[in-house]
Amino acid sequence: MTDLRIGVIGYGNRGEIAREAHRPGRGAAVVGICDRDDGARARAREDFADALVTGSFDELLSLGLDAVMVLTPDDRHADVAIPALEAGVAVFCEKPLATSIEDCDRILEAARRTGSRLYVGHNMRHMPVITLMRRLILEGRIGEVKAVWCRHFVGNGGDYYFKDWHADRSKSLGLLLQKGAHDIDVIHWLAGGYSSRVQAMGALAVYGALTDRRDRSGERMQDWFSLENWPPSSAEGLNPVIDVEDISQVNLALDNGALASYQQCHFTPDYWRNYTVIGSEGRIENFGDTAGSEVRLWNRRHEGAAPADETFIVDGGIEGHGGADALMISEFLDFVRDGEDTLTSPVAARNAVAAGVTATASLRGDGRTLPVPALNDDLMSYFASGQRPR
Repeated sequence: MTDLRIGVIGYGNRGEIAREAHRPGRGAAVVGICDRDDGARARAREDFADALVTGSFDELLSLGLDAVMVLTPDDRHADVAIPALEAGVAVFCEKPLATSIEDCDRILEAARRTGSRLYVGHNMRHMPVITLMRRLILEGRIGEVKAVWCRHFVGNGGDYYFKDWHADRSKSLGLLLQKGAHDIDVIHWLAGGYSSRVQAMGALAVYGALTDRRDRSGERMQDWFSLENWPPSSAEGLNPVIDVEDISQVNLALDNGALASYQQCHFTPDYWRNYTVIGSEGRIENFGDTAGSEVRLWNRRHEGAAPADETFIVDGGIEGHGGADALMISEFLDFVRDGEDTLTSPVAARNAVAAGVTATASLRGDGRTLPVPALNDDLMSYFASGQRPR
């Protein structure tokens, strides 16, 4: 099997998935990396000795690529994904697909217009805890899903999101989108529908009051991350601009009648996600979200708080989101090569952004319920067909 020729645009915090895609002799090889930052290019040269490392996107596209991985900051996704699609190259775009609904739709339209394949990196659809919960739902173990509740305790929030561009809404829009796009997509997937109306509230409750700020250009999250950075009020070297919320919550009404809620906090001591899925005949809930954690199922009537009727142990590895990154990259490469069906969906990625963007507008307004703009039927149909022309 001839290796697919892979180019990478942006070699920052998600460079790890570019390294995962580098499988010379096993189906894919990274042959070029483009980044405007000198430090990022230096790291790329160390990690990919045989690849072209450049600051020119045009030079990267000239390499005769089969696919490009878009790993830039979120606000630049459309600016590089669309030219790559127009060059006839398959595109892997890291989540969120974009920071606006308009840019998401422009990317989807470019994929349909050109016929170039588009894949969005929602790796949580491959996380063992999520695939286990979805399997139980599809097996009918809790009946028809009526509600999904998600609490996201982002214990590493100060290091992950408030010391670089993520804290600046002009670049990330907000963490209800940037971080929440994962969870909103999972909520949609588990419930089997997309958000049609949302209502949100939130605040910059902790990090906005901290005055120790500095420009960290040229640094990466790995340069400052430490579990010793506690409590949140002692955080140092925060981004000069902090205007995104560090706590938020959103209510979602889905187009199939299911209801959902999502809560996100960036100053908790622990870091994990808790999903509760309630069906017409039972419920499931995860306790921990890594290998060895439990998903508990109740589907008989009980008096008060009762032990689960069944308990399932989450499998998976310890690397790359429990092995999800490796599974996601394998799926992407198979999709580029053979057009195989995928667990991820560009339409679902767009709709997660649409819900997150609209929820952010509600949060920063007066908290009223707002309609989520739907994708047009032609694009829905194209991507439902597996990106195959009709």
